Amino acid sequence: MRTKTPTLKTAVLLKGTLVMAASLCLACSGDIEEGLAGENILYIPEETDTALYADIDFSHWKITLPVDLDNNGKPDEYQPSDLIDYGYQDIAELAPFMYDDTTDTSIVFYTYPAGATTPNSSYPRTELREQMTPGNNYNNWSLTEGGTMRGTLKIDSISPDTVNAKYDYHRVIVMQIHGIISQEDMATYGFSSNHAPPLLKMTWIDGHLFAYKKTLVDESTSGIDLYDDSSQTWTDVKHDFGEVGNDTFTVEIEASYGELSVTVDDETYVFDDISMEKWPFENYFKAGNYLVTTDTSGFAKVKYYDLEVTHP
Repeated sequence: MRTKTPTLKTAVLLKGTLVMAASLCLACSGDIEEGLAGENILYIPEETDTALYADIDFSHWKITLPVDLDNNGKPDEYQPSDLIDYGYQDIAELAPFMYDDTTDTSIVFYTYPAGATTPNSSYPRTELREQMTPGNNYNNWSLTEGGTMRGTLKIDSISPDTVNAKYDYHRVIVMQIHGIISQEDMATYGFSSNHAPPLLKMTWIDGHLFAYKKTLVDESTSGIDLYDDSSQTWTDVKHDFGEVGNDTFTVEIEASYGELSVTVDDETYVFDDISMEKWPFENYFKAGNYLVTTDTSGFAKVKYYDLEVTHP
């Protein structure tokens, strides 16, 4: 998946004549330069790797699309085994939504309202979902276990918001930590659904990047009541990291018990309220393009240059 580009390498140092160097040069197609003390230095082109494609490991990511091409009533998804080793490049149905831009070594996530959304949402997404065990949505991580996600990206283009006068452009969520009720707690409490709110949403709004973090409406809430995912129990607090516009920026999210640290370029903001200690859910990272609109004229193109997740 890479191409070779010649670079100059000092290969042979000759103290003889230019004729000798020239004869060697014919054999190796190198260049001759005069070095210190008048030596003739022969430079031989060396093949080095120059990346055409973003070097992202998809072995623990599945992707959800805004379409239902297989007509099963759900958004189409592709598993890590479909994406790894540049396998996404060979899937025609995926190509309009996830593709390489070799002009800047990025991978593009494109989305628009196409009629297929996930449960509990009416918005379209071309979004990666972390899977600790590839192909398995049920093995996730707790804040006690923790995790870090780091990515470099930019909003390449996005549609104007002609409906909501509050915004100039449609909004797009580019990273998340999403909650999920563990299988153990499902069994313990007899829940019929494992749905939980997102702990963190990194959201681009009119050129600014905001962090929205879930916090308890009533900090005294405890026990089974913590599992209520409604706005009566959990609400958002936010931090504005300022303007990123359509430029490239880097986000690093470090989640641990009692603390959530978010760094955007050189600015770090830490959420460490009591809600971080009471958060009852397991979690998984998400990254990509989650467009916050149902406007059929809406679209967004998000470019990722790198993306990495680590767990202790």
